[in-house]
Amino acid sequence: MNRNDLVQQLKDDPEIWDFIIIGGGATGLGTAVEAASRGYRTLLLEQHDFAKGTSSRSTKLVHGGVRYLRQGNVALVLEALRERGLLRKNAPHLVKNQSFIVPNYDWWEGPFYGIGLKIYDKLAGDLGLGPSKHLSKEETLKYIPTLEPEDLNGGVIYHDAQFDDSRLAVNLMQTLFDHGGVGINYMKVTGLLKANGLVTGVKVEDQEDDNELEIQGRVVVNATGIFTDSIRKMDDPTNDQIIQPSQGVHIVLDKSFQPGESAIMVPKTDDGRVLFAVPWHNRIIVGTTDTPLEEPSLEPRAQEEEIEFLLTHAARYLTKDPGPEDVLSVFAGLRPLVSRGGSKDTSSISRDHTLLIDPSGLVTITGGKWTTYRKMAEDTVNEAALVAGLDERESNTENLRLHGWLKNSEAAEPFEMYGSDALSLKKIADQNPGWDQPIHENLPYSPAEVVWAVRSEMARTVEDVLARRTRALLLDARASIEMADTVAELMAAELNTNGQWKKQQVEEYTELAKGYLL
Repeated sequence: MNRNDLVQQLKDDPEIWDFIIIGGGATGLGTAVEAASRGYRTLLLEQHDFAKGTSSRSTKLVHGGVRYLRQGNVALVLEALRERGLLRKNAPHLVKNQSFIVPNYDWWEGPFYGIGLKIYDKLAGDLGLGPSKHLSKEETLKYIPTLEPEDLNGGVIYHDAQFDDSRLAVNLMQTLFDHGGVGINYMKVTGLLKANGLVTGVKVEDQEDDNELEIQGRVVVNATGIFTDSIRKMDDPTNDQIIQPSQGVHIVLDKSFQPGESAIMVPKTDDGRVLFAVPWHNRIIVGTTDTPLEEPSLEPRAQEEEIEFLLTHAARYLTKDPGPEDVLSVFAGLRPLVSRGGSKDTSSISRDHTLLIDPSGLVTITGGKWTTYRKMAEDTVNEAALVAGLDERESNTENLRLHGWLKNSEAAEPFEMYGSDALSLKKIADQNPGWDQPIHENLPYSPAEVVWAVRSEMARTVEDVLARRTRALLLDARASIEMADTVAELMAAELNTNGQWKKQQVEEYTELAKGYLL
């Protein structure tokens, strides 16, 4: 999986791809895996790094959506619960059963949420992760010992799933290669090729050497999330804007704020959103907000009022009140919500996915959420194959094990997040003394993981490693800055680059990571 070789292959290979997919987030990667696993010749192009945008900045939940059930969108909940169960089976090394506690502070909350969550259980059917049940005050505090006890009547426990979003994206990229497809990061689509008014391929610019290429494809799929409109306007400048970006912000706290293994779910905050406080990689993630934005961005930044909102609500439910000094990292992601009614209330916009086919044959898939990425991909490939006039082929991804599949991931420790690749990481660590030890005392990541990321996961920059191949940036931004020099040195040796590259990488990463600190 050598990027330089892949780019050269593009230059040397004049053949027409069946599918060209623009966008290397959850939707694009899922669509590429769907197409390649059916035997279509598939190419995915990403302007930055895989999962650089929204797909690495989620709340880390694979869930049916309790809030959508309250809104009456039963169809979306049914679909999401089914996909949750399938993903739990297809990537057990990354997707785990997570218990959630809904604390009850008013007398009516217990029966109200208890009944709703029983319906949630029923909708999950055989793919359920465990039954919900009422808890006494004492039982609730046993699960969440730092929950505010004053006026607490008890709680309801239910089950959803938790995952590591960018690690799943990396595994999807590897799965694409496992099935004969190709995915390349830092390849920006700058235009569409056309013949007789129909899209026949793409113009791309290699972000590493500024070279330009033209690539032919039978169908082009726009899966660019928050950048959906920019690709559609390449096709037709008169196309309406359909994306209403909505910003979701999360803060990351030390595990001491919530030492139990269960998550907290608050069904309704001051702005009507659901609030989560979720254990993740020995930290606590608190989120999220829902703030309409006008313009998309690869590096969105949290607003002061969003941070204040999260700190205030966390303090309302936890005995230990977090302050700005306790925030290890703050990150923001933009939801690509599809709005056709002009509404600015993003919390009310549907999370269903939208599939569009323009007169030129450009296929656009947008909206949706991580949990339903596979179903989105299946629908997209079905329609795109018709547009391209390709042979009809059945989907097989419902039971497709993703790269790294390992039933008992604990057997892979200390590299359990890598699933079946853990053995290869252990070999790298064994060949170099000290490469199995943490680079920084506050984070678990080792030199072996950095080297593996370059050799086998197409990491090209220090940011790729610290933000997405590992999760150092999100878990402790300051510690990740302190790791940057060591990471750059390890990468420079693998990529055969010079000292100037290393210096520039450390400077660029440090500047970026400062934006994750309060």
